[in-house]
Amino acid sequence: MKHFVFGAAALFCATAAAAQNWDMPTPYGDSTFHTQNIAQFADDVRAATDGGLDITLHSAGSLFPHAEIKGAIRNRSVPLGEFFLSRLSNEDLAYGVDSQPFVATSYEDAKRLWAAQEPVITELLAEQGLMPLFSVPWPAQGLYTNGEIAKVDDLNGLRFRAYNAALEEFATLAGASPVQIEASNIPQAFATGQVDAMITSPSTGVNSTAWDFVTHYTPINAWVPKNIVVINKRMFDRLDADTQAAVLAAADTAETRGWEMSAAEAESMTAALAENGITVYEPSAALIEGLQGISETMLGTWDAAASDSARAVLNAYNSQ
Repeated sequence: MKHFVFGAAALFCATAAAAQNWDMPTPYGDSTFHTQNIAQFADDVRAATDGGLDITLHSAGSLFPHAEIKGAIRNRSVPLGEFFLSRLSNEDLAYGVDSQPFVATSYEDAKRLWAAQEPVITELLAEQGLMPLFSVPWPAQGLYTNGEIAKVDDLNGLRFRAYNAALEEFATLAGASPVQIEASNIPQAFATGQVDAMITSPSTGVNSTAWDFVTHYTPINAWVPKNIVVINKRMFDRLDADTQAAVLAAADTAETRGWEMSAAEAESMTAALAENGITVYEPSAALIEGLQGISETMLGTWDAAASDSARAVLNAYNSQ
């Protein structure tokens, strides 16, 4: 009997010693479907490992600002985290192919693009000791303004919210003035006059209560950008084989679930914009033609600056 008690105590101590608590920063609030999907990912890992790996989510940039999350993972301040993939376009344009206007404008296109992008992104991140776990798209990006936009010239002079370099270039080519604003600061930016128009997903529009500061929305479906969840490879390698397998299985499930959540969001959140008083209208042929002209200009600029890795992504996508 004494032997049994000692053995049970030893087993408990060994289990406690093996248990790990990981902090995971994300840039978006708890109401965002990306955050909800990651919360389920953390629950799945916890359940699959019987609490051996407990991931604590720190949403809305509460642990690290969005711009610092990738660096924090790289220097092992945290083991893993989420960020907007095309934020890394300044490192290599391969990261931002999904934010090039009118390259991929549907979920079907976005899946094909990710199939071309993932092996290149994996290789680039590996050079920095990082490993992608899963990637989930936002709904296709739409245009939010005060009043209907009939043609690109109607954007001239507007202060335009931007969230990456591609959108800054897009706004500039449209004659607007880009201003970098994080999603969490959108309402304040409109309220203080920093911006008066934006291109973003219907999800972000609803989460920021866009009806408080704009009147019109049109689903131009300009691009389908993605978030990515990345883990520090050294910290992943320190996990035992069973825990590694649990993390990878939960990641695969999260990617599948996240794409499904995104598609559902695209429909429900566009409806929510209308229900809250925003006029939702189909873009005119003239507007789409003008936007596609901007896209062609941007692709020319992109190609001139693109690395071999970036061109490989686009070539693989176009050849599918």
